[in-house]
Formats: sequence, C-alpha cells, structure tokens
Amino acid sequence: MSRTRNTPGTPGSVPASNGGTEPGNGAVPAEAALTPRQIVAELDKYIVGQQAAKRAVAIAIRNRWRRQQLPADLRKDVTPKNIILIGPTGVGKTEIARRLAQLVGAPFVKVEATRFTEVGYVGRDVESIIRDLAEAGAALVRQQMHAQVREKAQARVREKLLDLLLPGSRRDETPDNEEEGRRRTSRSREKLAAQLDAGLLEDRLVTVEVPKKTDMPFFAAVGVDQLDPDFRNILEQVLPRNTVSREMPIREARKLLLEQETEALIDRTTLAERTVELVENHGIVFLDEIDKICGPQATHGPDVSRQGVQRDLLPIVEGTTVNSKYGPIRTDYILFIAAGAFHTARPSDLMPELQGRFPIRVELSDLSRDDFVRILTEPKHALTRQYAELLRTEGVTLEFTPEGVEALADIAFQVNRTHQNIGARRLHTVLEKVVEEISFDAPDLPDKRVVIDASFVRHRLQDILQREDLSKFIL
Repeated sequence: MSRTRNTPGTPGSVPASNGGTEPGNGAVPAEAALTPRQIVAELDKYIVGQQAAKRAVAIAIRNRWRRQQLPADLRKDVTPKNIILIGPTGVGKTEIARRLAQLVGAPFVKVEATRFTEVGYVGRDVESIIRDLAEAGAALVRQQMHAQVREKAQARVREKLLDLLLPGSRRDETPDNEEEGRRRTSRSREKLAAQLDAGLLEDRLVTVEVPKKTDMPFFAAVGVDQLDPDFRNILEQVLPRNTVSREMPIREARKLLLEQETEALIDRTTLAERTVELVENHGIVFLDEIDKICGPQATHGPDVSRQGVQRDLLPIVEGTTVNSKYGPIRTDYILFIAAGAFHTARPSDLMPELQGRFPIRVELSDLSRDDFVRILTEPKHALTRQYAELLRTEGVTLEFTPEGVEALADIAFQVNRTHQNIGARRLHTVLEKVVEEISFDAPDLPDKRVVIDASFVRHRLQDILQREDLSKFIL
C-alpha cells in the first residue's frame, strides 16, 4: 500500500497537465446548500430518533463546505473529523450514513471490517475500499454527464433506427445523379421517421450489434478487477472488443442504442478527472463492525488478524494515495464513519493511531416501544405505508389503526427485550407474519378492504406468543 502523502490541491480542481491545478467542472454535491439543521430535518424524514448521531454527521458534512471557503494555504491542513457510531444492531447506524450520502449526492461505500479477518480470505486488500468508492463516484459523474448529452444521444439513436429500418436511406449515401430515387428514398425515410416518432413501429424487429464480453481465461482465477489498475487499463485497450448480432423489437433496441450512444459521447478524460475530484473531496466510507477488529495484541489466533486489519486500514484513514482506474486518489479528505455495537470491546481497544483518526464518538440509544410506534408511522417510507402500497397494486386497501400499530410495537419490543435484540429489524419479521395471509390471498380476496387493529395483530400472532422458544420462530 502506498504511503505517499501528496499536497492536497484546491477543492473543486483537477490535475492540470503542467502539474498545477485548474478549475474543475465536476458537480458539487448538495452539501453546499444544506445547513446542519436542514440535514437533520431531512434525516428525520427517514430515521426516528438518534439526534446526537444526526447532529454529528450533519456537522461533518457542513465542515466540508466550510473548508472550501478557507484560504488555500489553510484549507490543505483542515482534514475531516471522522466519526465512530456506537450502538446495538438495528438502531439506525448504517441508515444514517447511507441516507446522508444520498441526501448530499456524495459517493458512498459500505464495507464490513470483518471481511478482512476471515480465515482463507481471498479477495482485494483494503485499498479496494477506495477503488469501490471511485466506482461509486464514477457512477454519479456518469449519471450527470449522461443527462448533459442525452438529447444529442437520442437524436443519434433516432437516425440509427431509421438506418436499420431503411438501409442506405441517408441522403449522402444516394448518388447525386439519381435525383428521383433520392427524392423517393427521402420521402420513405421521412414517412418512417413520422411513424417512429408516433410510436407505431415499437414492435418492428431490427438487428443490432451488441458488445460481447471478452473471455480471458488466463485471468479467471484472479479476476480482472483484482489486477493493477494501470495494467487493467492496458488490457481493456488492447484486447479485442467483439460484437454479436441480435434481433430485437425497436422498443428494446432504442434502450440499448441510447446506452451505447450516450456512453460514446462522454469524454473519458473528463469523466476520470471529475470522478477523482468528487471522491477526494466528497467521498464517504462507512466501516461497519469496527468493534470486531478490536482487541489486545496477541501472538497467535484471530487477534493477530484483527491487529493486521487495523494496521492496513490506518494508512487510508490517515491519508494516502491509492491508484484506481480513474487515476491516483488521495484519501486525506474522505470522510470515514465507523460503526459497531461494542458489546465486548471499547473504542479504546483500537490501536492508538487509529483511535486518533476517529475523534468524534457518538452513542446511539436502544429503541423503545414508543420509538417502534414512530418507526411504523412517521418515516417517509414507513413499513406500514410500504405494505399498504404493495397490496394496493392488487386492489386491496390495507388500513392500520393506531391500536394495531401499538400492538405491533408492543410485541416487537417485548421480543427484543426477552430474546436477542435486533432493533428495528424485529418490526420486519413481526409485520411480515401479520400480513402474510393477506399477501398470499390478496388477488382472490372478496373483500378488498382489510383493517389491521389490535385484535387482528394478536390473533395472527397468538400461536407465536404462546411458544416458549419465541426467538427461534421469529428469527
């Protein structure tokens, strides 16, 4: 792993050919327009409670914007204050980080720290975290660039479809001395164009060239994604790109051609520059199960592996340069959010060097019965709303009374308290059991209105509640 520390450039800049920087044209995430209070308000739409954690991540995001307002000589020394979220499973740690990234339009990747401690683990090293983040950033940049060239790409697809429907019908392909034939062909093309625009030819079959994935058995054991980025780029350029002919309706061909034309109109250099810029200045890495790699130094057993993972993680957290297919990426200003239950360990059990890179520590509280009631009703995509909308597609109206919601919350809370506590995930298992029979019979129900009240909930869960070994059934 490279330990080179480059002097960070100005945010919103991309490397210039002369070794300096020039203004970049990449998209700036929405964090520039959101205050911490607004970020918390948006997170409240999806996540119940955990205000301390929401405030911490909101401040971290706002500090990115504040850093960009500083003079260049000071800006390069201001690094993110990484965060550790401490709390049991199912209380919203991952959801806070994921919703935050979606809210501000930042590249985001989630990785379980324990994946690097598995015995016989065959995979990429920890630098793959940053490469995965680069792919997430490239997807965001590509989406924006696609929107910019979409109109031009649609025009090109229209012409290609007309060529497939009437080969040789372009005016520049018809000899000038065949004036009458040229006019006739032109009229035929215009007629087809009108029918195509009106959607009258969607079922007409055309033959389209589809790229065929190149078979590389030599690298099958390793995987192309595991190769050095520079070597992989060379392979992609020199290996043949085969195509295969496929016959399909115009409605399918249009989608395929639009994807091909849109991708062809994107400038690869610009894509790479914007990706690196976006990832370096706005990327978010969520390290889950960080507590599983805690532990004192040992001379044998799993502790050695855990200490090794910490040592490997340290360079990318403190700032290093990782090679990716889009170019070198500095990790100095990437925001790292770690999370763990810390039942048998403490953040202080991490290596001192790694601890110092996570100065912000926030404890998330266990969910109460009242929290469960709110989770079932308040979020924008509340579980009760999801089930109601799913069954609405069958013409069934599913209504949850306040008493029914409270009964669901009561049972979920009691199961968590008496058996394994899995937080809000318990609501999924309980609610699924309550509506299981309705979901199965929905297409054939004579009465398309179903009311889920307290008696309905307790009747559906009566057998379960009487079982002594409730955890086995629910889980």
